[in-house]
Amino acid sequence: MKKILWSFLFAMIVMTSCKSTSSAVNTKLDNKKEVMLKGDWRVISVDYTGKDYFAVNSFNIANSQCFINSEWNFISNNNKGQMKLNNPNTECPEFSSPITWYVNKDGQFVLKVINTHKAKKVKDGYVLDLNDITENSFKLVGKINVAGSVKNITYSFQRK
Repeated sequence: MKKILWSFLFAMIVMTSCKSTSSAVNTKLDNKKEVMLKGDWRVISVDYTGKDYFAVNSFNIANSQCFINSEWNFISNNNKGQMKLNNPNTECPEFSSPITWYVNKDGQFVLKVINTHKAKKVKDGYVLDLNDITENSFKLVGKINVAGSVKNITYSFQRK
């Protein structure tokens, strides 16, 4: 019995010490910036080079212009929230979903749209740069591919 117990303990130590520390996105949190984002926000503009000539599908949900007037709620103590499309354009779908999010020490905003799944089941997320953060506004900047060239798409938020 002692032999089994020691073998189990040794196996647990080996598994714990071999845990991978590599990841594509830094997961150390910037709590100060997260607290600054706490509350209700509205997207006031979505800008990218060429927006008059082609459409971009944002977050695999809808045309990026449908996100203008969208409402976002960020809860900083549990990194959850809500997003809701609120654009009167008839071509924009109705959409509302819980989200999980965090701001890492690299200044990146990491977002998962939960929709109908639990957060741990959602494998894909979005990483955007958090820029120009103030008490009443901030910008999220993502990357899009335009004819083989990487361009920025900027979502400008204003506190409600």
